[in-house]
Amino acid sequence: MSLTILNPGAQFECTFGRGCEGVCCRNGRPPIDREEIEAIDRRRQEIESMMRPEAAEAVRQDGYLSRRRAMGERMARVVRGWCVFYNQGCVLHRLGAQEGNPFRYKPFACAVFPLSRDQRGRWYVRQRGFKGEKWDLFCLDPAASPAPALESLKPEVELALKTVE
Repeated sequence: MSLTILNPGAQFECTFGRGCEGVCCRNGRPPIDREEIEAIDRRRQEIESMMRPEAAEAVRQDGYLSRRRAMGERMARVVRGWCVFYNQGCVLHRLGAQEGNPFRYKPFACAVFPLSRDQRGRWYVRQRGFKGEKWDLFCLDPAASPAPALESLKPEVELALKTVE
C-alpha cells in the first residue's frame, strides 16, 4: 500500500543542523493525544532533565500541556518562544533516537512534518503556495531544495501510512 499525496511533485529537505536550528519548533504547539501523553509521562523525569532549564522549570510548575486545543487535543506549551520540548533540537526525538525509534515520543504532527492532512483527510506536503500555506518557513519554499519530498520524507511517509492501513 502507498500513501496518496495530493502534491507528489513537492520538494523538501530538512536541513536541521545544516543551516536550520529548528525553526519549526519556534512557537511550536503540536497537538498531543492521549497515547502520546502517556508515553511522555512514562519518561517525564528523563525528558525534563533534557529540557532547557527555563522550560523544565515551567513544566515542573504547570506541566507541558497548554490549555489550548488543536484537532480536539491538548497542545504543548511554549516557553520563551519555543516548544517546551525544544533544546537544540527536539528532546523527544533525541530520546527516541537513543532507543532506536526517533518517533517514539514525538507528537504525531511533529513526527510527520511537513506532511499534513487537509479538511477532507487527504495527505499533502506543506509547501509555500499550496493550499494557502500560512507558515512562512524557508524549508516550505519549493525553491529551497531540489530534493523530491517523497524521497526525503520516506520515514515520515511510512509513519503516516500506518494511520491509513
